[in-house]
Amino acid sequence: MFDILIKNAKLRNYKEPKDIGIKDGKIVEISDTIIEEAKKVIDAKGNLVTESFVNPHLHLCKVYTLMKMSENALKDYHGENMGKAMTAIELAAKVKEEYDEKWILPNVRKALNMAIENGVLHIRAFADVDSKAKLIGVKALLKAKEEFKDKLYIEVVAFPQDGVVKEPGTYELIKEAMKLGADIVGGIPWIELTESDEKEHIDKMFEIAKEFNKPISMLVDDAGDPNLRTLEMLAVKTIKEGWEGRVLAHHARAMSMYSTPYLMKLIELLKKAKIGVITDPHTGPLHAKVKELLTEGALVALGQDDISDAYYPYGRNNMLEVAFLASHLLWMTTTEDMEKLYNMITIDGAKSMGIKDFGIDIGNKANLVILNQNNILEAFRYHEKPQYVISNGNLI
Repeated sequence: MFDILIKNAKLRNYKEPKDIGIKDGKIVEISDTIIEEAKKVIDAKGNLVTESFVNPHLHLCKVYTLMKMSENALKDYHGENMGKAMTAIELAAKVKEEYDEKWILPNVRKALNMAIENGVLHIRAFADVDSKAKLIGVKALLKAKEEFKDKLYIEVVAFPQDGVVKEPGTYELIKEAMKLGADIVGGIPWIELTESDEKEHIDKMFEIAKEFNKPISMLVDDAGDPNLRTLEMLAVKTIKEGWEGRVLAHHARAMSMYSTPYLMKLIELLKKAKIGVITDPHTGPLHAKVKELLTEGALVALGQDDISDAYYPYGRNNMLEVAFLASHLLWMTTTEDMEKLYNMITIDGAKSMGIKDFGIDIGNKANLVILNQNNILEAFRYHEKPQYVISNGNLI
C-alpha cells in the first residue's frame, strides 16, 4: 500500500498523464495506471506535478523589517546604476541596532509558513553576523531550522554583511556561528574598501570554511561598478583551495557592465571552479548576464533575496512569482525560456545547493507540488500557490 497515490499527473517529461506512487518518503512508482491501494489518493486532474521549489538566497533574519526604518536605503539601492549600493547597505545596518529574537523569530515563522504554502521546501537562509547583529540572527534562524525541520530543509548562512576587514571582530563571530551549527560560510568581499582587503575577506572566509569543512556563499560585485572583480577572485581562490562545487556566487550585478571578452573569460573560470550564480533580477536595477551565462553552459538559479526589507518592499517566498518577474526582466518569454526558468527555481536551484535525490524520478525523495494549471505558461501567468504540497512524502 502506498502512503500517497497521485492520479492523472501531468509531468514535464511525459506527454500523457501518469500516476505517481509514494511510500516511506520516496517516489517508488511512476506509470500510466497504478491500481494498488493507498492511504491517501489525490486526483491531479491533468494538472502539472513537479518537484518542489528551491530558494537558494533569502535574507531571512531581515524579513518584514522595512517598516522599522526609513526608505533611504531602498532609494539608494535602487538608484541609477546602483552607484550608491554601498551607502544603502550602511543605511540598512541601522535596523540591527535593535536586533532581538523576540521579533525576529515571529517574522521568520511568517516567511517560512508562506514558503510552505507556496511549495518552497529548500531554502538557503542568510543571517547577518557583525558587531551590531552579533549572533542574534544566527541563533534565531537555527531555532527556526529545528522548528520547521519536518517540513523544510533550511541551510543557515553566517553572513558578514558589513565586511570582515572593515568590521573588526567579525571573523571571530563567524567562527562562533559555525560552532553554533551554521551550515554555510558567507561573504561579501566587494564591500571592503581596497582590492587587497577584498582578497583578505575571501581568504579569511575560506580559512573558516576549510576548518569546519563547510560550503561557501558569497555576495559579489553587487553595485554598478565595472571595475569590481571579486567574482574572479572568488573563482581563483575556489580552484586554488580545491573547493570546486562547494561555492555559490550571488548577485554579480557588475557583470552587466563587463566587456564581452572579459565576460567570456570569467564564465570559463566559473565553470572550471564549478561555481553556480544565483541571480535576483527583481531586487535591483542591474543583474548578472543570465542569457550569456546559460548559453555558455554555466549554472544559474533564481533566488527571492529579500522580503519586505531595506532592499526590496515586496516578496512572498513564492518562486513562481520570482520566475514570472524574471521572465520580463530577462526577456525570457519563449517556451524554451520558460522551461529553463522553471528549472532555475527547481532542478538548477537544487544543484546550486548540492541537494541530492531531487526531482520527479523513482527513488528520489518525494518533495513535490501539484499546481492548479497544466502547463508552465499558465503556472507563471497566475503564479499562485500550489493545490497540494508534499514534503518528504507527507502531505503538508
